[in-house]
Amino acid sequence: MKVGVVTFPGSLDDRDAARAVRAVGGEAVSLWHGDADLKGVDAVILPGGFSYGDYLRCGAIARFAPVMDALIPAAQGGLPVLGICNGFQVLCESHLLPGALIRNDHRKFNCVDQRLVVENASTAWTSDFEAGQEITVVLKNGEGGFVADERTLDELEVEGRVVFRYAGDNPNGSYRAIAGISNDRGNIVGLMPHPEHCVEEGYGPSTDGLPFFTSVLRQVVSA
Repeated sequence: MKVGVVTFPGSLDDRDAARAVRAVGGEAVSLWHGDADLKGVDAVILPGGFSYGDYLRCGAIARFAPVMDALIPAAQGGLPVLGICNGFQVLCESHLLPGALIRNDHRKFNCVDQRLVVENASTAWTSDFEAGQEITVVLKNGEGGFVADERTLDELEVEGRVVFRYAGDNPNGSYRAIAGISNDRGNIVGLMPHPEHCVEEGYGPSTDGLPFFTSVLRQVVSA
């Protein structure tokens, strides 16, 4: 399995994402933001960081990068795509996922080990979890508050597209404590916490991030 990891100017976690892919036996393929070429990959990760310095809005400029010209139609066609933190913001700016991410309601940067509840274990990136399972992964963001209008929020709930929800205190004011969502097909997932930092014993609070990457491996192999 080949998983592309996109690097934008300002990406910080692209190497971590690539390491997570290799940890489950996949091949990590580097994708440069300025190239409209996905190199025949089976899935794509948009990593965390501060693409293009977060000018205008987080992810707003990255949405127009040449690599997105190739990624957007591929994702709409079923290619598994995972957006982590800044990658989630890029997915929302690209209208591959609804809603937006705004500044944390307490106006401070989060850097915590965050508990999450798995709400949907049937996406391309969550099939190795169980619905209702509680996991702990790293959360680090300053603009991680997920917002959407009430109609969109209701649709996400009814259609089972809320994939992760914050457990315990809401760390950033996200509406309905939503930490991650998917598209209706389940091949596109975006979340604010960082599973790629939780794949190795002794590094991070857990290895609870591993099932993200084993899930997509299983998805691609069985396709």
